[in-house]
Amino acid sequence: MTEPTVSRILELIALGFGTGAYGTLIGAGGGFVLMPLLLLLFPREGPQVLTSISLAVVFFNALAGSESYAMMKRIDYRAGSMFALATIPGAILGALGTNHVPRHLFDLIFGVILIAGAIFLFLHPNMDRRSGADPPAKPRGLTTHHLTTADGTHYDYTFRPIVGIVLSFFIGYASSFLGIGGGIIHVPVLIYLLHFPGHVATATSHFILAIMAFTGTAVHVVDGSFAHGMIRTLGLSIGVVLGAPFGAHLSSHIRSGWIVRGLALALSLAGIRILIAVFEGQG
Repeated sequence: MTEPTVSRILELIALGFGTGAYGTLIGAGGGFVLMPLLLLLFPREGPQVLTSISLAVVFFNALAGSESYAMMKRIDYRAGSMFALATIPGAILGALGTNHVPRHLFDLIFGVILIAGAIFLFLHPNMDRRSGADPPAKPRGLTTHHLTTADGTHYDYTFRPIVGIVLSFFIGYASSFLGIGGGIIHVPVLIYLLHFPGHVATATSHFILAIMAFTGTAVHVVDGSFAHGMIRTLGLSIGVVLGAPFGAHLSSHIRSGWIVRGLALALSLAGIRILIAVFEGQG
């Protein structure tokens, strides 16, 4: 494939900016937005190349977003470190798995997951509404964390670490295999299953995501897939590094319910378009 022109690189920077801002705003890292666009923009490219591009961009987005969230003191580093370590073996296996999947099968899997994810987001748009309140008693196996943000907000929340560790392994595999980074999965898990406050969940998810995406990218660098997407990755990464702090700033001033529903609609349309292309190619 020929290298992108200057105008295409500028388009990729703009696309990266929007992906970085939006992904950081909802704590998803942008991969869930970026990967379907890559599938549509580069229909002849193999899944291992596109996932390597997406994971590398997600890493830079998560790194920039984590820096912004760290300044806001929203990251739970203790929980985030546990869960990030659990994602590493899964991320390695997932990145290696894309080398053995043909493009049409990858598109079919991704299209179905996009539509399922869109349905979930449409039904649960207000992922920042939970307060992380503790249950009346603390059964065995639960731990309580306290966090005070830079603006003086106090959060106390109780969760079961082993549940987060086990789920993080599978999230690492699925997200690295699909090239989506995993934030779109980790944020709902942190909020709905582990009862993290919304703002803490999005920030901690970005911290986990940076480590997980770096692991998946490193695997693609070693197996040679990443070499075919370096220029495209550069353009997109410049955009996300600029867009991520903007998204983090917006997260303090906007409720994301209507934005998440808009994302759900866009993802469902992208999923349908990808599935149509799969069945047309088989026809």
